[in-house]
Amino acid sequence: MHTVVPECDTRPNAGGALLAARTADAVASGAPLGRIGNLEVRLARNEAEIAAAQEVRYRVFYDELGARKDLFQAQDRRDADRFDPLCDHLLVLDTSLPGPEHRRIVGTYRLLRQEIAATAGGFYSEGEFELTKLIARHPGQRFLELGRSCVLKEYRSKRTIEALWQGIWAYINHYNIGVMTGCASFHGIVPAAHAEALTYLAHHCRTDSAWDVRAVPGRYCSMDLMPIEAVNTKAAIAAMPPLVKGYLRVGARIGDGCVIDHEFSTVDVFVVMPVKEIGARYVNYYGGEGQRFAA
Repeated sequence: MHTVVPECDTRPNAGGALLAARTADAVASGAPLGRIGNLEVRLARNEAEIAAAQEVRYRVFYDELGARKDLFQAQDRRDADRFDPLCDHLLVLDTSLPGPEHRRIVGTYRLLRQEIAATAGGFYSEGEFELTKLIARHPGQRFLELGRSCVLKEYRSKRTIEALWQGIWAYINHYNIGVMTGCASFHGIVPAAHAEALTYLAHHCRTDSAWDVRAVPGRYCSMDLMPIEAVNTKAAIAAMPPLVKGYLRVGARIGDGCVIDHEFSTVDVFVVMPVKEIGARYVNYYGGEGQRFAA
């Protein structure tokens, strides 16, 4: 998640200061962070909304993608773990749907800040990747883990993704986040099935030494699975999941090695995105000109 780009002019103006104040209030209160048509993005306000987001995750990860569920999950029909109470839950709601608000959730992202993760033994992704050294190399940065990203099938559109990113942008500005990280997944548990895409990532999208992260010992799988000269760039990019392509588009970079997640039946790669290295046009689109989404 990071190609170096020129610094943007972020000097405040009166309109920007007003927008920042409104955004801070919205993040703190769970008020809407933005709207695109009938879609609204904001943080979950209560346990009912968090539970509804977990139900959306279950429908996507378990019903649609075939993750392995235990008896409790099958009965409860929610994707939940010990990290959920620690996280903020970003929601996209379709305001045109009938019924209570928690039944209008169509997409979600889970956000875990560094200072909260530290109270619970670390980030979720530390079960797969070595983050301790990365964080230690950047003591002046605040890290945010993005996880459990999912959108109901009928809402997988550019508008929904834009709504989620507008919410993320408001959140990272409110909390002065310097680095976004997290896992992104390829479907299935056979890295070789994604050889072209993974090899391309290993050779062209790797983190530099300052931001390098490696898969944990015992779970490390090589991403360099075929001769680089045999990789067709267009085919490799086309074969990547939309989330991976989206992260790369804004300037993300990928860590060293992938990990097989047997519970979710995925091959996971680690994504690193220093906020200052996000492409300038995305900063302007979601930040400086964020009024276009204003609620």
